[in-house]
Amino acid sequence: MKRNYWPLFFIGIFSFVFSMIVWTIHSALKVPVHKDESFLSTYHDVDRDYNKIVSSNIDFEKKYDFKIYINNKEFGLDFKDMFLAQRVIEEKSNHKDIFRTTQNVIKAVVLDKESGEVIKNLDIQLQITVPTNDSHIVNLTSTEFTFNNGEYLAKFPLPYKGNWNITGKFSIDQNIGYFYIKSNAI
Repeated sequence: MKRNYWPLFFIGIFSFVFSMIVWTIHSALKVPVHKDESFLSTYHDVDRDYNKIVSSNIDFEKKYDFKIYINNKEFGLDFKDMFLAQRVIEEKSNHKDIFRTTQNVIKAVVLDKESGEVIKNLDIQLQITVPTNDSHIVNLTSTEFTFNNGEYLAKFPLPYKGNWNITGKFSIDQNIGYFYIKSNAI
């Protein structure tokens, strides 16, 4: 009688696929999960309130002339980097090479568009993080910023080269401006 090896082949393939499924689940469970804190909120809050964030930025920019300088590079209330992969930032973005591993300087200037006066009650909440984990977080709030000559100024070092995200909120009374940039430290 001739022996048929197809059942053995099927059992072998099934066993291999099943073991790969078990291995994938086991590997995924060992990897830590880090919260995405874009705009200093949870992913679910940002997803639910994204339209409010966009309209809040539009309203903020209608009332105030806002500029933020990171190591002398000027930005507005930019948050479009949240949709881009880090690889795209490295290849095409104007936001690459913003940070230094030595001293970094963030300066914010806010003027009232109607009166032209400098805003002195700006509440600042910024967070600089490594995108892949939460092992290195630099939190900058209004207390870390000094106010001098109409400018809010903060200095901070970053521990190493690599990809970094900066996200935050700028609040004046009930008006909130949101900010998110992906970059790297050189």
